[in-house]
Amino acid sequence: MGLFRRSEGSLEDYQPRLWAIVIGLGLLVLWVIAFIAKNSDNVKIDFVLFSKDASLIWLVIILLGAGFLGGLLASQLYRKRSSGRAPQEHRGTDG
Repeated sequence: MGLFRRSEGSLEDYQPRLWAIVIGLGLLVLWVIAFIAKNSDNVKIDFVLFSKDASLIWLVIILLGAGFLGGLLASQLYRKRSSGRAPQEHRGTDG
């Protein structure tokens, strides 16, 4: 991966970039932990045939996964549909 590969510069040039990456990843981990902690309330999910109590974070994760899979499926259907069409010739007014 090119993000973590050391460039041809000196070691002193590499250290600030390394620390910036480490600090950025640490902040991201702290944000994820805070996000989970703030969304740990239980909510009642009412399906048509039954109801279920679940933690709000699980609802967020399930909906995120469903949205990702739906987008993946839609992109594959669009790709398959657009690649199956033959290019149509454009006919002008002169025939």
